Amino acid sequence: MVNVFKRMRKLKTKVKLPMNEYPTPLPFLQFFGKIAAASNAQILNVRVGTGAAIFPSATSATQEFPAITRLHLTYAQKIYGGHQGARHFWRNCLPRLKYHNPGLQMTVKQTQEQEGPAALTIYFAERASNAASLTAAKVEDKHAPAPESTEKTAVLDLKNLDYKEIWNKVKMVTGAQDVPATAEEEAELQKLEQMRQQSEKDRVRLAAIRQAKKDQERMLQEARGEIEKLKQL
Repeated sequence: MVNVFKRMRKLKTKVKLPMNEYPTPLPFLQFFGKIAAASNAQILNVRVGTGAAIFPSATSATQEFPAITRLHLTYAQKIYGGHQGARHFWRNCLPRLKYHNPGLQMTVKQTQEQEGPAALTIYFAERASNAASLTAAKVEDKHAPAPESTEKTAVLDLKNLDYKEIWNKVKMVTGAQDVPATAEEEAELQKLEQMRQQSEKDRVRLAAIRQAKKDQERMLQEARGEIEKLKQL
């Protein structure tokens, strides 16, 4: 019998393909393409959406809206008892606010106290805005850091509010200016929505295929059972 390994060792020449003729590892590239797309979607989700806004700073503050120095959010770990909106505000809005206000300190306290406050403490430079003075809730948040001597605070009661309602309240009190999405970002959002819709269609289609396969297997099993019964007659 010919020893294949010996024959291979005796080969003096090696066949080389030009660089442009090597096969492309499509699955590998597609895998990393999906990772890149997911990463871009995450970044885009932080840049635009509810909470993508800029707070008044020392250079942009007005008589009506003083500069915002920091934020503190307190809410309970579980969503019942009116804490769902505060939790969603933390998940959806705070990352966007931090992205557009990178120098602003934001602290969060998640408690086990379902009967405790769901509150957002807003720290103003020197004085609170008129809107904050009028709408601030009579809620105490023992977890919020004490203000500095140059700060004034206003506490917003977030219980039983949707996160979008919370954001509207924050905008009214602080004078935050929304950062609109660019034309490129709008196009990317539309593309992502189309991908999401296609993914949902694919999910439904695959679920139908799996169900049809299960139904077919069940029918075959039932048919085999009937055949076995006939054999025993």
